[in-house]
Amino acid sequence: MATISELRDRGVDVRDIVVVARDLDPYEQPLTRAAIQYGVTPVFWTQLRVTRTEPYALIAAICTLFGAGDVAATTLLEPVAQRWAPLTDTASWPLEQSTIQAALEALPPGHRSIAEWAETIQTHTTDERLTTYCDWLLSHAEREPTPETVGTVLGASIDAYRETSVPARKQADSPALMATETAARATVRVTRLVDQVLHKYDEWLADGTVSRSWDAVQELCELLATQRPGRREHSNAWAIDIMEANDVWALSVPFVIAVGATAAEWPAQIDSVVPTELQEAVLAGAGETDIVAPRTAWGNGRDRDHFADAMRAAERGVIVTRYTQTADGGVVYPSPFLASLEMETVSEQARTQLVSTTPQLPEPIAALLSASTDTVPAPTKTPHE
Repeated sequence: MATISELRDRGVDVRDIVVVARDLDPYEQPLTRAAIQYGVTPVFWTQLRVTRTEPYALIAAICTLFGAGDVAATTLLEPVAQRWAPLTDTASWPLEQSTIQAALEALPPGHRSIAEWAETIQTHTTDERLTTYCDWLLSHAEREPTPETVGTVLGASIDAYRETSVPARKQADSPALMATETAARATVRVTRLVDQVLHKYDEWLADGTVSRSWDAVQELCELLATQRPGRREHSNAWAIDIMEANDVWALSVPFVIAVGATAAEWPAQIDSVVPTELQEAVLAGAGETDIVAPRTAWGNGRDRDHFADAMRAAERGVIVTRYTQTADGGVVYPSPFLASLEMETVSEQARTQLVSTTPQLPEPIAALLSASTDTVPAPTKTPHE
């Protein structure tokens, strides 16, 4: 991120830099922290785990509440805990978690119907917003919902989330706006999900696959949400793209920064009960092992291809980074794929200067900027360790 900050200060456009990792999962949090430190806004091209997002939790909580009979107070208020809001008069919404917790402490224990809880809330709390919420529940709590009912309930809830909770996230977010980015992506994805659920629910009712119930709706939500996770539904034109290597095969940008080029990560180390020696013999077809079908995970062909794609994506230069020690001091070796590259190593002194309070771009990287823009040179691979 220090390198990106310096490149940007030297006039390199944000669209001209891409960060690439073989697997983004372990890098998303540390890269986000570093991005905040250096004033960089990142966008991660990762699969959105829809079922772990707040908008999905909101519609799931509504389905659970409407599908149950008598419920506890926690189930009753779970939708507002997931930032439910009405479509109108949204100035004081969503409710703060402290308000919800205070209401839970004030309400009596036990299980009640939605109608009984609506009466109980009026006698045990004074927050008018809870009354507004209960009135909405009473007007929509249909035990055998039609597709139209489902569309009205879930669609309106997500629309209100978009109008109230996403802006609220932005106001309380860090400069990198990561929570806002995730909330916006999830809102778009869940909006599409609701439309898909309505069509499928209508089809299932027509052919008698299910009976009308909120349980069936919730089952459909989970089925469709986990079937095809979305990718970067919400984009940010001012952010640095951070991608997995299998997504860069058709990319062409001036500068690629490849992170995690270690022997442990690139290629990936696959756990297997089959000894490494036997894996290698099977892959080579040696002796009697030629009758055994190898697992594709035993070879590093895909990781090698993805690494090559990342290198080819760079028009001007590649900056390769890796860590050299584990948290407990163990030695981490470089990726064997680096052996095929002509590399120039950035010195430890230059690296220290780059991340100091008076940053300076290392000379091997700065040299990439001085190349003529009239003719694009072959990419120079510069490991920055």
